[in-house]
Amino acid sequence: MQVLSIQSHVAYGHVGNASAVFPMQRLGVEVWPIHTVQFSNHTGYGAWRGRVFDGPAIEELVAGIGERGVLGTCDGVLSGYMGSADIGTAILHAVAAVRAVNPKALYCCDPVMGDIGRGVYVRPGIPDFMRDQAVPAADILTPNQFELDALTGLPTGTLAEAKAAVLALQARGPRVVLVTSLITDATPADAIDLLAGEGGAFWLLRTPRLSLDVNGAGDCIAALFFVHYARTGSATLALGMAGASVYGLLRRTAEAGSREILTVAAQDEFVSPSETFPVVPV
Repeated sequence: MQVLSIQSHVAYGHVGNASAVFPMQRLGVEVWPIHTVQFSNHTGYGAWRGRVFDGPAIEELVAGIGERGVLGTCDGVLSGYMGSADIGTAILHAVAAVRAVNPKALYCCDPVMGDIGRGVYVRPGIPDFMRDQAVPAADILTPNQFELDALTGLPTGTLAEAKAAVLALQARGPRVVLVTSLITDATPADAIDLLAGEGGAFWLLRTPRLSLDVNGAGDCIAALFFVHYARTGSATLALGMAGASVYGLLRRTAEAGSREILTVAAQDEFVSPSETFPVVPV
């Protein structure tokens, strides 16, 4: 399997491509990473150095890959943090270029815009681009709960409401939606839910809630879910495997008291999770 991954990158720590590429490689995937930004560290530290690239820079790199004659071997495109709306346009051009030579290629969009407690943390124009252009183009969408709310304008305080919001997204394009963190009135205080929807059916995976504040877990689970779904064609299996792996990664990170997720130290969790959880139809 070969994946074109277009998202942010940091030199220190693990977010964006620095969180997504290695787990996919650990699963035996050949990854072609293109960075939308190159920062010293993630912005959660409050200070960082580096720069945001522009759309033409992304398109130039994709064109160079195309000149090698290999785009037809690309099984899918994964996108995350975009940095600017013109980068989003470049990503959709990349998706179109891949699909032109491999119509079976999948596009998984992680619509990175913000999170509960932090609000929107991307540049103006990106939320509109996500809602109006990225969502209709995607086969797979992996929002967190904040992004699910923002993309649909619907409440998600109950499981029924969350399912209705997922259906609203699916009606606009994506056949598979994974809500990477969900808390409803049915979620116990010591737990967190993941919800996947496909073809009118829904499945829930519940894990213990861990006491930690880190970045990059969403980037990791989007990548893992994408790979497992592409390989199995099953949202149920992909949810079970990706959810177990990311829980193991976060548990190891919490036990170590690390501010950065232990992507390398906990790498065995990607191929053989130490703990699994039931995937329940809901």
